[in-house]
Amino acid sequence: QVQLVESGGGLVQAGGSLRLSCAASGSIFRVNTMGWYRQAPGKQRELVATITFGGSTNYAEPVKGRFTISRDNAKNTVYLQMNSLKPEDTAVYYCRSSSMYYDSWGQGTQVTVSS
Repeated sequence: QVQLVESGGGLVQAGGSLRLSCAASGSIFRVNTMGWYRQAPGKQRELVATITFGGSTNYAEPVKGRFTISRDNAKNTVYLQMNSLKPEDTAVYYCRSSSMYYDSWGQGTQVTVSS
């Protein structure tokens, strides 16, 4: 079992920044991909960004150039730096860790961007 705990969500004005963190614990397989997903009210959960163990990244088009995903493998932690936030970024943000042995999700952290 792998447990994921997100933190760093909150309320911010449009144009502001937030940094999300997700700490993994448990039976972590070293080679894994970690990522952030989000779900806005009434919408399906969607990809925000992913990062492999080796550091390769992938971003959804709406966040390219504004969000940066990074990870600290020694701490089993993934981060999402969110800049130039927009009201449409409002959602619950979920952390995910996946490998050949598991696919785990966190409980989510709310991000609200006011206009």
